Amino acid sequence: MGSLDGVIEPIYFLITSIGFVILSFIQYKKTGKTVETIYLTILSVFFIVCFVILNFY
Repeated sequence: MGSLDGVIEPIYFLITSIGFVILSFIQYKKTGKTVETIYLTILSVFFIVCFVILNFY
């Protein structure tokens, strides 16, 4: 169970980014290239970058 000490585990960013990648792929297959698809893709890239920064810097 997580504690309330203000520390965010990096694995949460990885799990969230994988979820956004899956959602953006489903959205792209369903409706094509829309604003929502671009937004989900940007969010997934942002969360992957946050994961890398938290782990390797």
